[in-house]
Amino acid sequence: MTGADVLLLALGAVAVGAGVLVVATKHLVRAGLYLVVCLGALAGDYLVLTAELVAWVQVLIYVGAVVVLLLFAVMLTRAPIGASDDLDRPGWPAALIGGGAGLGLAVLLVDAFRWSRVELPTAGTAERLGEQVFRSWVLPFEVLSVLLLAALVGAIVLSRPEIGRRPAAPPGGPDRDAVTPAGRVAGGAADEGGRG
Repeated sequence: MTGADVLLLALGAVAVGAGVLVVATKHLVRAGLYLVVCLGALAGDYLVLTAELVAWVQVLIYVGAVVVLLLFAVMLTRAPIGASDDLDRPGWPAALIGGGAGLGLAVLLVDAFRWSRVELPTAGTAERLGEQVFRSWVLPFEVLSVLLLAALVGAIVLSRPEIGRRPAAPPGGPDRDAVTPAGRVAGGAADEGGRG
């Protein structure tokens, strides 16, 4: 086992541990910060695998944009900053589903490769990656940008529930649906009843 293997396993353990903390914490903001650690450890894994461009794209897009957008949305929606009891749910269904999915993937990989050695392709360059992204994958790239924009607009709409609603009646002002002591409805309905 080489030093690169040890570093890869250590960064993988940090990523898995931070991922567990993301779903286990009761603090929503801390969950976002643990997600930063998890994605940063993944970027470190990419660096160990000599995929420098993918590592820096991971840092710029996921750590620098998506997590910031997530924290921005949390602050806009006035989510609780401290511990929230709503986030404390039974963990056994998630553990059962996660463990089953992990076991299924492990069986699938072992069955597909049978412990055979796989030759690594030639190292990619930024030019080759750019050709693939902007030639073959340009539509998913643009759809992802629209999705992120929709998430930002949705966060703003959720944070401002008064948008599109009628303004409330001024305090102490007449209420058209109020019932008078005589039992008649005040406002326009009472006037119509009086005219009849």
